[in-house]
Amino acid sequence: MNWRAWVWAFCWGWGSALALTVQDDLGRTLELAQPPQRIVSILPSLTETLCELEQCHRLVGVDRYSTWPPSLQRLPRVGGGLDPNIEAIVALRPDLVLAATSTRAVERLASLGIPVLAFEPKTHADVQRVVDRLGKVLGVPDAQRLWRQIDAGVMAAAQSLPAHARSTRVYFEVNRGPYGAGESSFMGETLARLGVHNILPARLGPFPKVNPEWVVRANPDVILMGERPVAELAQRPGWSGIRAIREGRVCVFSAAEGDVLVRAGPRMAEAARLMARCLAEQAPQQGSGPLPAGVKP
Repeated sequence: MNWRAWVWAFCWGWGSALALTVQDDLGRTLELAQPPQRIVSILPSLTETLCELEQCHRLVGVDRYSTWPPSLQRLPRVGGGLDPNIEAIVALRPDLVLAATSTRAVERLASLGIPVLAFEPKTHADVQRVVDRLGKVLGVPDAQRLWRQIDAGVMAAAQSLPAHARSTRVYFEVNRGPYGAGESSFMGETLARLGVHNILPARLGPFPKVNPEWVVRANPDVILMGERPVAELAQRPGWSGIRAIREGRVCVFSAAEGDVLVRAGPRMAEAARLMARCLAEQAPQQGSGPLPAGVKP
């Protein structure tokens, strides 16, 4: 027996004697007799994490939004993450499905005897935890190496930001709702690590629906948003007077960049670099500082 086979046998006990027990974010406990070899992932951030752990070869199917890395294009698609095609998943004979806690498929798949782990990383700490749990499930030694790389990348992005940008007040609109990235979201945590002021406080939740008048009163220095015409913002009542719009300090990210920014996974360091680049280019030489006292949503 070579050393790899010995380690495998030692860790997994030649069967279920040393089966791995994992708890997911729904509080469900799953027991696995051995590392799964046929995985379907229906949450892009989990797909990307698995691939960054160098386990892409175990994927046999993904949801329609899992588009990175490009090698995934060859895999069968099983619909959307929230309401996937159960029959398509079953046909792929997976020994594990990775899903979001919000998907309606978890109980249905479990009732069919298909092991499911549901995770919903929403913060930096969640990403670190998910990396650790997936590493254990997959039998990847030192999976936390990936988290250390992410963390170091975010730190490097923060260190690259010019001093004048650090007092900038920002508003990050994640979609037209309008919904914004609040301080308690993983995107808000990244902005905080960059040293800027988020106009959406943690008490509003991770991705709150925003009262447009609140943004007018907060008067951000820079606005970040997904790909669409900036003119749409100026057409909202009162928004033409917002400093960021009046001075043209709006960063519009492409669809591909948007995918990087909105996924709590291994590309968070790249997301931090995108934010830092925007702020370095758009932040005024003298930012406005924290929100004025008494400004409330």
